[in-house]
Amino acid sequence: MQSTSAAPQRHLPIRKEWLAATQEKPLEPDRPIIDPHHHLWDRPGNRYLLHDLIEDLSSGHNIRATVFLECREMYRAEGPPETRSLGETTFVAGVAAMSESGKYGPTKACAGIIGNVDFRVGSRAKGILEQHIIASGGRFRGIRNGATWHSDPSLRVFTSGSGEGLYVDRSFREGFAALAPLNLTFEAWMFHSQLGDLVSLAGAFPETKIVLNHIGGALAVGPYADKREEVFAEWRTQMMKLGQFPNLYIKLGGLGMPSLMGFEMGQQDSAPSSEQLAKAWAPYLNTCIEAFGPDRSMFESNFPVDKGMCSYSNLWNAFKRVSEGYSNDEKNAMFHNTALKFYRLY
Repeated sequence: MQSTSAAPQRHLPIRKEWLAATQEKPLEPDRPIIDPHHHLWDRPGNRYLLHDLIEDLSSGHNIRATVFLECREMYRAEGPPETRSLGETTFVAGVAAMSESGKYGPTKACAGIIGNVDFRVGSRAKGILEQHIIASGGRFRGIRNGATWHSDPSLRVFTSGSGEGLYVDRSFREGFAALAPLNLTFEAWMFHSQLGDLVSLAGAFPETKIVLNHIGGALAVGPYADKREEVFAEWRTQMMKLGQFPNLYIKLGGLGMPSLMGFEMGQQDSAPSSEQLAKAWAPYLNTCIEAFGPDRSMFESNFPVDKGMCSYSNLWNAFKRVSEGYSNDEKNAMFHNTALKFYRLY
């Protein structure tokens, strides 16, 4: 396994010419895909909106639909802090409506919307969730509350700001309890060192569907630099434990974040090929599939975050290479059907 001691970087810059020089034709171009994890934002020097998304969706893979994941974008400038995140849901619902017009191609972009509600508001969460459902035009599918936390100062820039133990906080769980009655799901995002908290959460709420983002944040930077194999063993043990919960699902991706996962292909003179990506990522992805099974696993792009390391076409080619040894039904699950059922799309 590759090791690195480089200092963490939050995100790699997107270099379109660097990506285009090695962009591959899609493998299995007819295979239906739902991309269950991407963002949209308009930030200084870092814009990724509908036209940018459509450019990537048009790379030749058969992307049927996508799911937007909250990223604290377009929040309302005024009003109570706990409802300002409604601005993001309204913004993405407008993007989804644009996509549904058909003017931008056949993909149903943002067919599902995952927003943000700070569940530490406790019992008030139910009313806020209901407002998101209305604001989304029926596209709202759940919430993500990032829980990333670590005591090491070198990792502080990558933490969510929620502090230690968010998922075991009493007021958070009071708010979390509102999800299942509204048929909403939860997106968990944390570091591998915190996965015990997710074991506790999944066990306490067996009726709530939860999906763990980015293979569970197996860190290879900061205090974990040059400890990849040690971390992998610890992380694998937790994956096998988490996979025992039938309400828990896994997203297969997010490995293009060098600031956390430590892979350095984004520093090469030329963008990595799908073969190189697949070789580096396969141990992690196959472990997740072993633990959760194809029916609870879904490949994700995590764009534009992972776009700093690889092109959209090469990313999906890498996933297709990793999945070569699985049956057609298993591939259909991981690329399309698991996300279709989890997010109740179409």
